[in-house]
Amino acid sequence: MIEAHTADAWTRAAAKKTIAFRDATILGGFAAPLFLFLAGLALVLSATRTAERTGHRGDAVEAICRRGLEIFILAFLFRVQALMVSPGGPLVSLFRVDILNVMGPAIVLAGIVWGLAATTTARVVLYAAIAAGIGMVTPIVRTAAWVSALPVWLQWYLRPTGDYTTFTMFPWAGFAFAGGAVGVLLAAARDLTSERRVHVSLSIAGAALIGIGFITAAQPTIYHASAYHAPSFWTSSPTWFAIRVGILIVALTAIYGLAALAERVNVTLRPLALIGRHSLFVYWIHVELVYGYASRWWLGRLPLWGTAVACAVFSVLTYGAVLLRHRVPGRALAAEKRTPDYRVA
Repeated sequence: MIEAHTADAWTRAAAKKTIAFRDATILGGFAAPLFLFLAGLALVLSATRTAERTGHRGDAVEAICRRGLEIFILAFLFRVQALMVSPGGPLVSLFRVDILNVMGPAIVLAGIVWGLAATTTARVVLYAAIAAGIGMVTPIVRTAAWVSALPVWLQWYLRPTGDYTTFTMFPWAGFAFAGGAVGVLLAAARDLTSERRVHVSLSIAGAALIGIGFITAAQPTIYHASAYHAPSFWTSSPTWFAIRVGILIVALTAIYGLAALAERVNVTLRPLALIGRHSLFVYWIHVELVYGYASRWWLGRLPLWGTAVACAVFSVLTYGAVLLRHRVPGRALAAEKRTPDYRVA
């Protein structure tokens, strides 16, 4: 996430024409899908744990929906902060659709789906079907005439509109549901052996999704009924959506394996776990620092290697901010109590 934003904001125009910058942009482009994917995965683990603790599915659904609404409200508070810290922008930017605007409603909907389905199979099928459906209808929704009849602020959630829509519900909400499907499978694993078996199966499924995505991307589009509906591969294509979901799943299983290996050789991953638990805080503070007045002296002025060095320094400073926040008296203990222990053996 930090790499994506610093590369975009701090790299000078000439360096943005290079292949290295293109590759860095593609790599950084996985931050947002991963953010949403892990949000969906985490909400299922949290809901499962709450339901087991209280004995009521409704309590888990209520907690998840409340969290989704909190994130949606935070999206607008974030924009208010941006106007206060970097004044001069138009007031209409308060309604700009960013990733939190998508994540909040997606979490609410995913929580409701979790509550409606009572079995592991039903939840996996529903989550996977919704994720696939969102990916498939994205090209249609983005060009549908009925979207133009909606209020402008609602249109921004459905189709890109200049600077007012960094993200849209289609296809971005689909990543949260894909993560939810994976979370259901992981939550159903009750011992280490079954957990490893799930990860092996997930790696195979993820690789299959990547392969299917590349194969179908080379075929004629199924949206040929109207050239107006033809999707762009890098934005609205269901094939690129499938490829990204596959990569995220494979990456998850790879990280699981690396974490298990690290624990066996007594290498601590606590710094990664800590910054992960505070990912919303990191998002909240770093965007304005990267794009705002704090970086005005080097905005758009660094060579690519300079951006890489600056990104590394900025990441270290951000981790320092996480440590300070975590070590506020009483906060660290509370965070540990709220965080489920999903260590691998």
